[in-house]
Amino acid sequence: MADTKKTKSNTDLPEQGTRRRFLGQSAMLGLAGAGLLAGCKEEPAAKASAPAASASATAAAESTGIHSIEVPPGKLDDYYTLSSGGHSGEMRIIGIPSGRTLKRIPVFNIDPMSGWGITNESKAIIGTHPDGTLLYNTGDTHHVHGSYKDGTYDGRWLFVNDKIHSRIARVRMDTMECDKITQLPNVMGFHGIFPDKCDPVDPKINYTTRVFCGAEFHIPLPNDGRDVNDPTKWGCLFTCVDAESMEVRWQVRIDGNCDLVATSYDGKLVGTNQYNTENAADQAGMMAAERDACLFFNVARIEKMVKDGKFTTIGKSKVPVVDGRKAANQDPKTSITCYVPVGKNPHGVNASPDGKYFVCSGKLSPTATVIDLSLVLKWFDGDLKTERDAVVAEPEIGLGPLHTGFDGKGNAFTTLFLDSQIVKWNVDKAIALYKGDKNAKPIIDKIDVHYQPGHGFASMGETKEADGKYYNSGNKFSKDRFLPVGPLHVETEQLIDITGEKMRLLADHTAHPEPHDGIIVRRDIVKTRQIYNLDEFPNAVKPENAGITRKGNKVTVRMMSIAPAYSIPEIKVKKGDEVTIILTNHDKVEDLTHGCAIPNYNICFIVNPQETKSVTFKADKPGLFWIYCTHFCHALHLEMRSRFIVEA
Repeated sequence: MADTKKTKSNTDLPEQGTRRRFLGQSAMLGLAGAGLLAGCKEEPAAKASAPAASASATAAAESTGIHSIEVPPGKLDDYYTLSSGGHSGEMRIIGIPSGRTLKRIPVFNIDPMSGWGITNESKAIIGTHPDGTLLYNTGDTHHVHGSYKDGTYDGRWLFVNDKIHSRIARVRMDTMECDKITQLPNVMGFHGIFPDKCDPVDPKINYTTRVFCGAEFHIPLPNDGRDVNDPTKWGCLFTCVDAESMEVRWQVRIDGNCDLVATSYDGKLVGTNQYNTENAADQAGMMAAERDACLFFNVARIEKMVKDGKFTTIGKSKVPVVDGRKAANQDPKTSITCYVPVGKNPHGVNASPDGKYFVCSGKLSPTATVIDLSLVLKWFDGDLKTERDAVVAEPEIGLGPLHTGFDGKGNAFTTLFLDSQIVKWNVDKAIALYKGDKNAKPIIDKIDVHYQPGHGFASMGETKEADGKYYNSGNKFSKDRFLPVGPLHVETEQLIDITGEKMRLLADHTAHPEPHDGIIVRRDIVKTRQIYNLDEFPNAVKPENAGITRKGNKVTVRMMSIAPAYSIPEIKVKKGDEVTIILTNHDKVEDLTHGCAIPNYNICFIVNPQETKSVTFKADKPGLFWIYCTHFCHALHLEMRSRFIVEA
């Protein structure tokens, strides 16, 4: 990893970026302030071409045995890591290999920097009570996955779950902002999530159209107060959401609790590893059976049942629900579900890049179970004797196996929670060993990580373009790895080089608790926008509609901003008025964002170039309050203010 040659995989920063050029203009120009707003015709400056350059890699002291990668100032990372933020309720973007945090994306949480959960637009996405307050102020994100085309990421969407309140969110990758949130009906503990990669019937539709969601907890159905003391009437559902509309398509009632989810490359199968196939309501009951399962869904059959009207609904929900429990699916030729027995309490299911296998980890068993998807389809055709016959390998790989990534070269990389290691093993050799070849040695290498790894994922490893360069180990504990900061420690994301036969630890990156799953995406796939289009916003404020209007006790302030001024220097309202402020940023310079904060009124948000946002609040405190810009924008940034006067 010490290559310092120039490559086409990295890019220098543009020379003297347009924002720097803009900020270097005379402050006197800004004194015109609001006068510029009426006829702003500023165009973005031409962007300098960006020559390619690779990140340089440097080795640390040989005595440590640890290698590190340096991305020098002025150079860009080769990959994006798009990661969940755990019980912060957010997503995170991290550059790889530098480990630099590039952005925190608010999703289910409140973010006073961006105004997420404060502006009217974000509240509409999150959801509100009739009085305008948020339905929820908390979230618990676990798994992030991207939309697909031709078996690889298409750079369009990211999907993430909220385990607490059973919501799914969609993030646009061009702006890296959440645009849709849907609450799943009839479920609790929505955990596993994965988009489809291809339509189950029409191979011409070779892109993501559905997102599959697994629920963990058994609850009464409907969960409206009845049957709370009768576990025999509780149930668990698997859900399909439409990727475009974000509406729930259908649900399947199942035996067991879902953990993670994976999808096949041909679109025909979706799988979820399961625990508690006993359908028990307590821990002792959940441990009664010798094995649990990897549950497969035949998507085409499910959707035909829904189309034919062979479904029920639950409570007030109108979502079609079909029965996928074992008792209702005895004949493989008509069954919509296939329960493949695997080790007890499995944790994690992942699809190999060649499209042939799903791998389930044992967690309480030192094994990983390899399932041949062609044999699962054979079972659905009635041509396989038992579901267990779809298992083609079960190597012993270490203690506490959880999640598996792939390098595209036939090798798998699995986190070992109890051993605090990553194990590299070969799938074909594991299959050979299972068939009786005693000379086959599946395990290739193990490397210590610090400590107790949970999720692990490889660069492009969940696509057919898995490139075998990096593996990220998300570790749950970091004691003695970083400076102590109190009882709550940061956690670690350790970057590992997987290009050679032996794995090499490259770097420790800190992670605010508690990151879970993520994906590592090549940077050429991510195509972000630099500015918005003013006409995207129906309520955009332009010179011809700017100003203050009143209807009874409702006051609307339509205001523009251009560095370093707001278009309205003074706003007067009366105590008790309902005030709506609509702010449009008329700057067209990349990265020239303005803020809007009102002291004592709990208002704080930003507007990016050509973007419009709004807030609505009650003017219940009389006095003078300075509206000011929170986001540095100009040499006269501190002077960018407007007076908000509430008359008693």
